Amino acid sequence: MRFYIVHELRGVATPASGRMRVRASSPLAPASAEALAGALATLPGIADVRCNPVTGSLLLFYSDDKARTDALTLLVGAADAYDSLDVPQGPGEGELTPTQGLMPLFRYIFVRPFLPFALRIITAVAAAVPFLCKGAGALLRGRLSVDVLDAAAIGASLLMRDFRTVSMLTVLLGLGETLEYWTRRRSLATLTESLALNVENVWLLADGTEVSVPLAQVREGDLVVVRDGGSIPVDGEVVEGCALVNQSSMTGEPLGVRRTPGATVYAGTAVEEGRLVIRAKSVGDGTRLRQVVKFIEESEALKAGIQGKYERLADMAVPFTFGLFGLVWLLTRNFRQASAVLLVDYSCALKLATPLAVLAAMREGARHGMAIKGGRYLEALNEADTVVFDKTGTLTQASPAVAGVFPAPGFRRDEVLRVMACLEEHFPHPVARAVVRQAAEEGLQHEEEHAHVEYVVAHGVASTLHGKKIRVGSRHYVEHDEGVDLGPLREELERQSAMGRSLLFMSEDNRAAGMVAIEDPLRPEARRVVECLRDLGVRRVLMLTGDDERTARAVAASVGIEEFRAQVLPADKARIVQELTDQGCKVLMVGDGINDAPALSASLVGVAMSDGTDLAREVANVLLTHPSLEGLVSARLLGQRTLRRIRVNFAATMTLNSLFLLGGMFMLLGPGLSALLHNLTTLGVALNAMRPHLPPALPEEEVRFERPPASA
Repeated sequence: MRFYIVHELRGVATPASGRMRVRASSPLAPASAEALAGALATLPGIADVRCNPVTGSLLLFYSDDKARTDALTLLVGAADAYDSLDVPQGPGEGELTPTQGLMPLFRYIFVRPFLPFALRIITAVAAAVPFLCKGAGALLRGRLSVDVLDAAAIGASLLMRDFRTVSMLTVLLGLGETLEYWTRRRSLATLTESLALNVENVWLLADGTEVSVPLAQVREGDLVVVRDGGSIPVDGEVVEGCALVNQSSMTGEPLGVRRTPGATVYAGTAVEEGRLVIRAKSVGDGTRLRQVVKFIEESEALKAGIQGKYERLADMAVPFTFGLFGLVWLLTRNFRQASAVLLVDYSCALKLATPLAVLAAMREGARHGMAIKGGRYLEALNEADTVVFDKTGTLTQASPAVAGVFPAPGFRRDEVLRVMACLEEHFPHPVARAVVRQAAEEGLQHEEEHAHVEYVVAHGVASTLHGKKIRVGSRHYVEHDEGVDLGPLREELERQSAMGRSLLFMSEDNRAAGMVAIEDPLRPEARRVVECLRDLGVRRVLMLTGDDERTARAVAASVGIEEFRAQVLPADKARIVQELTDQGCKVLMVGDGINDAPALSASLVGVAMSDGTDLAREVANVLLTHPSLEGLVSARLLGQRTLRRIRVNFAATMTLNSLFLLGGMFMLLGPGLSALLHNLTTLGVALNAMRPHLPPALPEEEVRFERPPASA
């Protein structure tokens, strides 16, 4: 084993102090990890040690260079000790590592034929002991599992002194575990990188003024400001404000938790509603990665329904195999003939191939720009028959541009744009970013002169500037909710709406102040994606938008969507999704904004764009890590093909093993040949489960999109 420094931050508390993350070349057994962390913690100058056995990760806080050197020296010694003692290194104490799994195969093929017969017996028995102990342990715990069946098959071969079959069984079983271990490790590593939060800049409160700084510059004790829809980038304590915080990435609890001064918040969670000022306690990539790894470990429990079904079938198959063994022995009184039945079972392939297929598909999805947060969502991607799109930032490009600024009589154009940018810069929505970008391009300064800004979900923002009530938002918000007469803008409003542009209005003391037209170009792939989804079995496609009906109709026609809903509020989006579900539809929701989060949660599977808000990415079950809708088609294909392969593997397992059982019962196959064919079948379906479903991913700049055939 080796340890590698993967991240280090100097000058955390004093110039000589620091924080260092070290990762082992393989996972650590829990007991070994605890002992290693304890040994490090006893070193002078080591303030804290945190360890994650699954990822082999150690986080060290040291006070000076001597403590750092002592810790590294201890790790080098520990690595050498692990190598010499051959300590099992995995999530479980007895789990096989790739080296342990592949070396027996090497010895069986290249070394065993040249060994004396007596030595072959000794090596066969030695290799069988771990499997016999594992089966005995399961039996003592009252579990009639696959481990018991494997131990019984090996034990029967030992009783018959068939040491060739014993060696073959132990080699094949070890190779199967190695394949599962390797795939799981690769999948978790890839998913960890894919699901990491990409927080670049944060708002710091300094001398009463909020300033935007890179996350890397945040230090312990800094005051970080997070508003609606923002991701919390640090571990810390709330010192001001009140908000609902979505902690699903850590706890799995979907409902927001109220956080007030004195409460602790964690990196990777998101503010649903409200504003918080947080005193940072832990910062940096290490904190975010730690939460993401924890989330991935929890997401592994989100098994597809079909996976749970086949695992239950596998457990049910074990008693059946033992019963068949007993029946054959009672009828024939031939232990060799009965053992041929014992050496063939359904459970190995059923229990191995399905989780391998799910994990391999999740890893493949990550390579193709899809972070799928659990096996059950692969099944949901396959089952979905209704797709609901949000318009802004989803069907349209994530970077809309200002097409025009139109002041009402008595107001200046530059002042309307400046005030809008001043209020909108705090909110991570594509339309808000467009306004801020336009003001920056025109050189308009918009200092923090306003009072506290309140974000009204799916409506707009409200504030006070120089004693005047300012409202910025949709037509529904300004005209209906606030009662502002938009008559002075009516003519330009009609003209811009006819062009399919989104409109953002501003009022001052209940008077129309101006309007900004947002040109939100459609994603070039949007129409092709809608057509492909229909080819892949989607029955209904809907578009939801807060725009007026004329704009919505123009956009829907452009992308080939016949069914749409206009002037939709966020609660309406969730309600529409629920209505579709109540009608028997299996809904896949695609969105990117704060106002899409309720609908994403309400759907069978929620899909978020990588350039969407933090809250949408947190709530979604599938994240498209490339800024393109093409990943949605790939996700659908991946779900369909994964489920199809699982069913093919199930059929192959049942058919072939049934034939081998019959062959063993009627002595057409001997015990050794039965065991070989059975284990080759298990390895075959495992390798089939791991085969890619999609073409190799091209470099991002070379990606081309082709419409899949209807039969795909």
